[in-house]
Amino acid sequence: MSGNLYVDPNFPNPGGENDASIIIYGYTPSFALAVLGATLFAVSTLLHTVQAARYRTWYFLPLPIGCVLEIVGYIARALSARKSPYNIIYFVIQYFFIVVAPVFFSAAIYTVLSMMINAVGRAYSPFLRPKAILWIFVVCDVIATVVQVAGAAMIGSAESKRKDPTTANNILLAGLAFQVFSFFVFLVLLAVFLRRARKVAATTMMPFTFALVSAALLVYLRTCFRLAETAQGLMGQLSSREVYFGCLEFAPVVLAVWIFNVWHPGKWVPRYN
Repeated sequence: MSGNLYVDPNFPNPGGENDASIIIYGYTPSFALAVLGATLFAVSTLLHTVQAARYRTWYFLPLPIGCVLEIVGYIARALSARKSPYNIIYFVIQYFFIVVAPVFFSAAIYTVLSMMINAVGRAYSPFLRPKAILWIFVVCDVIATVVQVAGAAMIGSAESKRKDPTTANNILLAGLAFQVFSFFVFLVLLAVFLRRARKVAATTMMPFTFALVSAALLVYLRTCFRLAETAQGLMGQLSSREVYFGCLEFAPVVLAVWIFNVWHPGKWVPRYN
């Protein structure tokens, strides 16, 4: 643990069964940011649901499912901001849902790449078949997320019992490091495919290609931030300043899901029969 232990004089610690001795966030969460997050993801969820029905892109449903998880996470942050930032349950809920949600966004991106490979020709993906890309990286994300959630739960438990959370933080760090590595490998495969298929994709999918790459890089930026944040430890500079959360967690993920609202794959990626 590094940095100063944070308490908020505006929220006297009630000392209840579910309260930590400090505010684990390292700050009192912004109510406005939490409400904005829940609202933006709610609107995006509605739009994605309508678009999925319109274009019959059921393969892209992981994205609105991820948005629903984000909504739950930001509602929990709002409760932390208004009711009690010391409450461990609110902290664990918001952390769990905000950490897990991008796994569904990644799965949607993997699915889109699989659909693009099928649409332009499997010869342009020399290393892995479309189904292999989907399943390998989804399994990697599931493993990474399970490890992260376990680590986060152990951190909450350690804080509630006034114990050292270093071991739990290291478990969380391992999950994030694996996720950063696996998504980097995916980005390499995506770059290889787009380079090989650039002449074919340029005729029908060029705007969507830029959108896909932008969204993927935004999700990757968020994952790298989480890795750096965890590496610093609880109460480090990145974890104890909400501006970093807002700029490197909230903003990239919101932009990624809204990019797909504007450039929806159902409009740009041909159906493969």
